[in-house]
Amino acid sequence: MGQLRPRLLLAVVAATALLLSTACQSAGDTTASGGTDAKDDGSTITMWTRSATATFTQTLIDSYNTSHRNKVKLTVIPSDTYQQKVGTASGAKKLPDLLASDVVYAPNYASKGLFQDLTAKVDTLPFKDTLAPAHLKTATYDGKIFGVPHDIDLSALFYNKVLFKRAGLDPEKPPTTMEEVYADAKKIDALGGKVDGYFFGGACPGCTLFTTWPMIWASGETVLNDKGTESTVDNPAAAKIYELYKKMYREKLVPTAVKNEGGPTWVQAFGEGKIGLQPLGATALQTFKEGPDLQIGVAPIPGLTGGQSSFVGGDVIGIGANSKKAAQAWDFISWTLSEQAQVNVVAKNKNITVRSDLAKNTYAQQDPRLGVFNQLAGEGQTPISVNFGKTFNDPSGPWTATIIDAVFGTGSSADALAEHNPSITQSLSSGG
Repeated sequence: MGQLRPRLLLAVVAATALLLSTACQSAGDTTASGGTDAKDDGSTITMWTRSATATFTQTLIDSYNTSHRNKVKLTVIPSDTYQQKVGTASGAKKLPDLLASDVVYAPNYASKGLFQDLTAKVDTLPFKDTLAPAHLKTATYDGKIFGVPHDIDLSALFYNKVLFKRAGLDPEKPPTTMEEVYADAKKIDALGGKVDGYFFGGACPGCTLFTTWPMIWASGETVLNDKGTESTVDNPAAAKIYELYKKMYREKLVPTAVKNEGGPTWVQAFGEGKIGLQPLGATALQTFKEGPDLQIGVAPIPGLTGGQSSFVGGDVIGIGANSKKAAQAWDFISWTLSEQAQVNVVAKNKNITVRSDLAKNTYAQQDPRLGVFNQLAGEGQTPISVNFGKTFNDPSGPWTATIIDAVFGTGSSADALAEHNPSITQSLSSGG
């Protein structure tokens, strides 16, 4: 069995929401710009982000726009079409001033020149060494830094404590094995009504890898080789996990809608208090409103018989290669990394800070769920491959066909993985 060395992400827990303070911060303030060339001159700056991180990004933008002369205008692009949109814009030299990228896309974007070189600017930041290393590493190409951490997201098992109580389960004892996940989901599903035991995005390739790969890692197996050029997902642990998903679907422990859930609404049912358990990203916590029908518990994603892991992802942000407003764009980027933004916006809204020196902020200490995220940030993995996006996130890529066949096909999950694994490897090892 090959070993995939974990890309440990030195990050810490916190949260994100709208900063109510109206205190102004000028572009010349070293807190905002780190002493680098930054301009706050009233310019309009364009930015793109994928739908998965839209709420997080907009929260930062709202705070920046209320305290700066510059104004950032955000365009949100569906996650499953983001790569195509960026590729087309790059070819036409119409990239935005600010481009956020899923961390797994960063190696490809950096190698293809989609970002401007930020090395000199980043080197002047007094807190450079505290920035999330995995994110910084993926955005570094040929010794140059092309992006910095924008947000840290990681996968964890969310569960509704209200439904746990109704089903006779202990809300302070989440499942620690996948068999326990199945058993708890079955008890909750038996409540009937509009309640389902479990939920997943069956037609969302990124959602499935983000939430099921940790189950594989926690079970002692791998999904990629060290270089990110070969798929190793054709293994017994993965087969058992996807067979369990198939079982939950056939036994109707999940809504029938999961088969066609492509990602845009995959958190909706849980947020409405209708789902017992669902692996989700940490940043989802800020989008939910808790109440009589929803009290959220968070736990590590377990393996088949124990263990735990997480997919440590998120986004990096850089300046578009053809932007004419680099100084203004850097003013926004450097401000997002400042203590003001990281604590009073990011941490305040239950998200993980991208700076390790701000880990023990007041907001992080108030919510024990953030402690779980912090723990997982150090235990999880960030698989890296230049061809990750086209292989695993593209709806027309080989991973989409693999997961649909493994979970919803008529044959066994093991046979589906064996059949599709060569095409995954071929995509990973082919030209960018």
